[in-house]
Amino acid sequence: MPMDRTTGELLGAATRHSAGRCVALCLVSVTATGAGLLLPAALGRTLDLLIAHAPAARWVLYCAALVALLTLLDACETVLAGTLDARTAAFLRRRVTRHVLAVGPRAADRFGAGDLVARIVGNAAQAGTAPGARAALLAALAGPLGAVVALALVDPWLAAVFLAGAPVLTLLLRTLARDTSACVADYQRSQGRIAAALAEAVAGARTIRAAGTADRDTARVLRPLPELSRAGLRMWRVQGRAAAQAVAVAPLLHLGVVAVAGVLLTRHRLSAGDVLAASRYAVLATGVGVLVGRLSGLVRSRTAAARLGEVLDQPVPAHGERRLPADGTGRLELRGVTARRGGRTVLDGVDLVVPGGRTLALVGRSGAGKSLLAALAGRLADPDAGEVLLDGVPLAALPRDELRAAVAQAFDRPALLGGTVEATIALGPPGRTPSARRVREAARTARADDFVRRLPQGYATPCAHAPHSGGEAQRLGLARAFAHGGRLLILDDALSSLDTVTERQVTDVVFGSTTTATRLVVAHRAATAARADAVAWLDGGRVRAVGTHRELWRTPGYRAVFGAAPAGEGPR
Repeated sequence: MPMDRTTGELLGAATRHSAGRCVALCLVSVTATGAGLLLPAALGRTLDLLIAHAPAARWVLYCAALVALLTLLDACETVLAGTLDARTAAFLRRRVTRHVLAVGPRAADRFGAGDLVARIVGNAAQAGTAPGARAALLAALAGPLGAVVALALVDPWLAAVFLAGAPVLTLLLRTLARDTSACVADYQRSQGRIAAALAEAVAGARTIRAAGTADRDTARVLRPLPELSRAGLRMWRVQGRAAAQAVAVAPLLHLGVVAVAGVLLTRHRLSAGDVLAASRYAVLATGVGVLVGRLSGLVRSRTAAARLGEVLDQPVPAHGERRLPADGTGRLELRGVTARRGGRTVLDGVDLVVPGGRTLALVGRSGAGKSLLAALAGRLADPDAGEVLLDGVPLAALPRDELRAAVAQAFDRPALLGGTVEATIALGPPGRTPSARRVREAARTARADDFVRRLPQGYATPCAHAPHSGGEAQRLGLARAFAHGGRLLILDDALSSLDTVTERQVTDVVFGSTTTATRLVVAHRAATAARADAVAWLDGGRVRAVGTHRELWRTPGYRAVFGAAPAGEGPR
C-alpha cells in the first residue's frame, strides 16, 4: 500500500514513541500464536495416547497449561493494544496540534476549522491504531504460515494441498487492501466536509438564528451525508465481499486437507491424533477472516494517517533574525501586496502607508479583503506577492518573539485560552507576561473589569466556567491586546458586539492620545471610521481611496458601504 513520505515518517515516529509497548505487544502476539500452534500437536498426541490406553496425564496437563497460557496472553494483548492505541493517538494529536499552532491561521484557511478538528480528534484516533495493527497483523500472518509449516511436518502432502489454493487467498487480500483504501479515503473526506460545515454553522449560530435560515443551513451541513453513506456502504460491501469469498475458499481448502489426511490415515501413514492436528492446522492456515479484519484496520489507520500528513505538509512560516529599530514609531507599510484565497485574488497590488502613532480605519463591502489585509499586517498570513514592513523591516525578517511583542491584535470572535480569566488576558509571547496590575488596568480600559469582578472567583475564575456574552468575550480579547501593548494595534471587527455606550468608551481609548501605538481598525460603522485619522477604502481588491471620513463621505460609493443613500447627509 503506497504511502507518501510525510505519512511514513509520521507513523514511524509514532511507532518509535511507543517502541517498548510495540515490541511487548508483538512478542505477546507472536507467543500467543506459537502457543496456538503447539496446542493442536499436543491434542493430537494426547488423543493417540488415549486410544492406545497409554498414560496420558502429563499430556493432558500440557494441553491445560497451553489453554491457560493462551487465556493469559489474550488478556495481556488486549491491555497492551488498548494502552498502545491511546498513547499513540495522544502523541499524534500533540504533534499535529503543535504544527497547526506553528502554521497559524493559514491551517484553518487551508482546511477549515471543522475539518482540522475532525482530523486531530477522529483521524488521530484511527491513525493511533497503526502500530498495534502492524503488530497484530504480524501475528495474524505468523499463524497461517506456522500452520502451513506444521502441516508439512505432519506430512508434506497436506501442505501441498493447502498451498495449491494459497494464490487465491493472496489475491483476495490484495484486492481487499486496494478497494478498502479508496473507500476509507472517500469516507473520511466526507466526514471532514461535514465537520467543516458544522463548525461554520456553530460559529455563525447567532446570525443564522436572526436571519431565520436554520433549515437552509442544516441542509448545507448535511449535504455531504449521502456521499458519506455511499462511501460507508461501499466500505462494508468490500469487506463483506472479501469475507464471503474467503468463506467460500477457506472451507474447500480445509476439506481438501482433511480428505487427504483421511486417505493417509487409511494407509497408516498418519495416526488419529495426526488427523486431529492436521484438521486444526488447516483451520489456522485458512484464518483469512482474521487477516481480513487486521488488514482492514491497518488500511483505515494508514488512510487516517495520510489525512494527518496533509496537515503536516503545510509549511511553517519562516522567521528572520532582524530587530526593529529602537526609535521606531510603528510605521506600517504595504508594498505591492497581492493575496489570493481559494483561487480568487482578494487583494491585488495594494500599496498603503500608516504613519507611526496614527489610526487608519479599513472600510469596504463584505469580501473586500479588510480582514485579510489586517491579517497580513499582523503576519497571520503572508502575501502571495509584495511585502509588509513595520518601521522599515519586513515582517518576514523579524524573529517570532519580536513580531508578537510588537503587534497586538483583537478579533470579533477572540479565542479565549488560559486557565483563568487573568491568565487569558495575560496570555502572550513567552517571557513577556504582563503583571497582575497591568492585566487589571487593561481590563478596565476594555471595560471588562466590572463583569469580571462579578464572576464567582473574579480574575481567578476558570475561563472555561466563566459565562460571558459575545460583547464580554470581545472585551476580554481587547483587554488582552491592551495588556501587551506594542507598536501596532490591530482591531479586526473587535468592537462589533459591544453596546453603543461601551463601544464609545473603548473607542475613546483606541482613537485617543493615551496610546502611542499605530492602530489599524477594521470598521463596519460610520461612527468608528469617522474617529480615525484616515480611512482606507477597499474596493475590488484595491485601495480605491485614502482620506478622512469626511472627505470620502462626499463619494456616493463610499456612503453606500455603510448603507447610507442620501447624498446630502453628513458624515456620522
